[in-house]
Order: sequence, then C-alpha cells, then structure tokens
Amino acid sequence: MSKVVKLRRGLDIRLAGDPVPKLIVAGEADLYAVSPPDFEGVVPKLLVREGDKVKAGSPLFFDKNNEQVLFTSPVSGVVSEVRRGEKRKLLNVIVQSDGRGESLEFKGDVADVLLSSGLWPMVIQRPYGRIADTGVRPRDIFVSGFDSAPGAPDMNFVLGDRLDDLQKGFDVLGELGKVHLSLDSTRAGVLDKVTGVEVHRFRGPHPAGNVGVQINHINPIRRGDVVWTVDVQNVAIIGRLFRTGRLDMTRVVALSGPMVERPHYLQIVGGAQVRSFVMRSNLKTTNVRLISGNALTGTAVSHDGFVGFYSNQITALEEGNHYELLGWIAPRLDKLSVSKSYFSWLCPGKRYSLDTNLNGGERAIVVTGLWEKYLPMDIYPMHLVKACMAGNIDKMEALGIYEVLPEDFALLDFVDPSKTEVQQAVRQGINLMIKELS
Repeated sequence: MSKVVKLRRGLDIRLAGDPVPKLIVAGEADLYAVSPPDFEGVVPKLLVREGDKVKAGSPLFFDKNNEQVLFTSPVSGVVSEVRRGEKRKLLNVIVQSDGRGESLEFKGDVADVLLSSGLWPMVIQRPYGRIADTGVRPRDIFVSGFDSAPGAPDMNFVLGDRLDDLQKGFDVLGELGKVHLSLDSTRAGVLDKVTGVEVHRFRGPHPAGNVGVQINHINPIRRGDVVWTVDVQNVAIIGRLFRTGRLDMTRVVALSGPMVERPHYLQIVGGAQVRSFVMRSNLKTTNVRLISGNALTGTAVSHDGFVGFYSNQITALEEGNHYELLGWIAPRLDKLSVSKSYFSWLCPGKRYSLDTNLNGGERAIVVTGLWEKYLPMDIYPMHLVKACMAGNIDKMEALGIYEVLPEDFALLDFVDPSKTEVQQAVRQGINLMIKELS
C-alpha cells in the first residue's frame, strides 16, 4: 500500500446536482466539431474544405508550430462547415455524421500512431500546459485517477468496465516514460487494478484531484524539467485505439449542476453538439449557462455549441443576471461563504444552488491570507500572481511559474473577495514566459 498524502488546504464546493450513478447512451448526434480554441497555443492550418468526405481519424487541420501534430475527425461523414470568427480565426471544423462509424486503420510505433490518429493532443506538457513537444522525452508522465471539482464524474464508475483499455493505455504511455497514477485514498475501484505504474494516494478537499497539485507533492517541476500529463479517460481512449487499430472517441460525460432536473452520466462521442443530448426539457429553467467542463475551469457553451476536447462533464448553472437589493445584509442561509459572514456556515453538509453572479466587481487585491489557505502547493500564490501581472519574468521563475497552470488557481477565483481573475493573470504570465524564453 502506497503512502497517503493528506492535504488540509483546499475547499470542497458543495454544489447541488451531483450526477447519480446511472449511465444513458446518448443517440447519434448529427453534428460534431473539432475546435482549435480548445488547444492552447495551436495555430491551425486547414487540410479539408466544406463538402469533403472524412472517416474517423481523417486529418482536419494541423498545428503550424509543429506540423506533425494532427487534429482528426471524431466520426465519419462530410465536412459541413468551417466556422470562423473575428479576423478569420478558425473556431470550429464541423462534421455531419453519416452514422456509419467508419474509421481509418492505424498501426505502427507508439508516437506515430498517436500523431496520425489525432490523439497526441491528449498529452499535455508542463511547464506551460501546451500539447507535448514530439521531440522531447519527459522526466515523468502523470495521470490523476480522480477529479475533485464540483459535480465532477466518478472515474471509477465511468471506467468501471474499461480495465482492458486502461491497462493497454498505461502500457502505451509506459513506452514513452515513467508513469505515475494518483488515486483517491477514500475510494476503491477499477483503477486500483492497473499495473505497471507508480501509484500515489491522496486524501483531502479540492483541488486534491488536480494533477498539478499532485505533481507538486510527488516530484515538483524545476527549471529544465519536462513532464507530461494525460486525463485518465483519455488513457482509456488511447488504449482502445491500440487494442483495435481504430479511432473511437466514445467517452462518458457527467451532466451535472443545480439546474439539471436529473443529473446523470451520458455516453457520447467526443465533440458532439450539446443540443443532441442536453434537452431544454432536462433543465429546470431556460435562464441557464451551460459549461463544457466544471464550474471553476470550464468554458461557456451554447446549445448549438460542442463538447470540448478535454471535457468530462457538462455543468448547468443559473445565469447570474438577477440582483438583490442590500442582499449582503440578510442572513443568507442559502449562500455559500468561505468566511462566517453568512449563517450558512452553521449547515456544513448543505448543498447550494449557486449561480454565475460575481456578487461584486473587481477591486484592488486585498491581502487576506485566503489564497495561501486554499492552495495546497508549496508556492506563494499571491506573490506569483502579482509577478505575472507585472510581467516580471525573473520573479515568476523564482516563485514557481514552471509548476503551475491556470487550473491550479481556479479555487482562488472562487474564494477571492477582490474578484481578481487569477486564472487569467497566470495564463498571461505563462504566455509571456513562452514569448520571451522560447
């Protein structure tokens, strides 16, 4: 039995609408998309035109920064639309499915198959959180076997019948580097049966499930180090590719949040249009913000939008476009507070139907000690964020910019009374590091 790492800093946000362990197989969607904005730092170059026929695994575009990295169709069908935004920025390559499920065949060595199939973007490199450099061998590969974010899926349930795919996926990653798997010490399941990896066990509140927090406690990243991370469900998708030789982007997502009538799990093909499985009748109100991902790090998406490449959940929150006159004076038993400003602290087990209202505007950063209280990493978060805001590269390096990504600071966005966009500041700092030092 591996040693348990006990984290005391953090916060479990008790958001209403956790998914019940019930799996529904969603029907075939009409439209699927691969969206370049899902991939940090990618400059896409199109390989198809509207009307082209494709199969699952057919290349749609590649990254100009690394032409080996391909992005492929998740289904067979016809390229129905190439959607662009301002300054002709490529937003979506949309494929209309033909329902046949045809796929190209893939075989060869590990790196070639991952690149040609379009699964290489599942491998994320730290520092900087970009798609892994194909020419660099990592010091370690880290996989988090659980997600502690609000409304997140239970990965032991999601992957309960996928042990063969999981084991094959971990074996494949093992050919690229040493693999570390982090597990929730309070739960057992299919992931405990995986072999050939170094297992670490964690216990504590969110963000205990963040792979960045886990790396910080297992073997921190120092200047010059390169590590890779892979989402555990993507490990199973990689394993299925190598077992069958065919690309199958089927995955399970959690439909969760306080605005969902019956939160549950859905089996879909990645990139599916949201409206194909999130019906308005499944939501408690029309005044809803749908989020591809969790409420802390996800991206807002419309019913006509598409599931993000890295998303394992769809979250539905009430839109925060309603206001209360002098609401802060009331006892506020229905509002979550990390301090004792509201009497809700008297109900420690209560779940809350939170909305998207900021409850105030951005103001000067107040030194409260909250950031240090809720970030379980061996860094000084306020000093690092201020260095990012100031663009001070030397201080960013000294304070641990190589160890972190914006997602590691997501909880600070939630608890910060100054309403500082902490994740945005960290991303700006990382982008400056890339620009100046790459």
